[in-house]
Amino acid sequence: MPEVPLSLVLSAASFAAERHQKQRRKGVDAVPYINHPLGVASVLARDAGVDDPVTLAAALLHDTIEDTGTTAAEIAALFGDEVAAIVLEVTDDKSLPSSVRKRKQIEHASTISTRAKLVKLADKLCNVRDLRRSPPTDWPAERVNGYFDWAKKVVDQMRGVSPALDDLLDEELGKRGEHGD
Repeated sequence: MPEVPLSLVLSAASFAAERHQKQRRKGVDAVPYINHPLGVASVLARDAGVDDPVTLAAALLHDTIEDTGTTAAEIAALFGDEVAAIVLEVTDDKSLPSSVRKRKQIEHASTISTRAKLVKLADKLCNVRDLRRSPPTDWPAERVNGYFDWAKKVVDQMRGVSPALDDLLDEELGKRGEHGD
């Protein structure tokens, strides 16, 4: 029985909360990790006007393969092939060194689907906001600035998909070095 759109999104939120339940964000505030995927989905719905349940479900699940051991097959079985495909498009291969993963994100950002670009843009927006507000205590300023530089290179490959997200990212990326709101 296919799920109705709202049920798909709520089921994805519940699944993500369960899978991320013991994780915390790296920032000094160490907020529960689930706040991040909820924030990504919220940015898409509120700021980018996305009402596509498949994209919103993928946003909620975007880090589950990468960070929780969830498989693409599990996501496909529970949420459908479209959601799983988007999640796979935005998932890094953690077996690769960080520098390779970062380079691959820049190289592949322009080739992913529109839905995946929306998720990736919202993810980067949330990450730079969080990094500016609550950077990890063990990150020196040059590492924070390096993240901002790298995030801009990824974002620049996806410009035009969402003018609203482009504007918000430009604003946030321009605030580097400012902490707090």
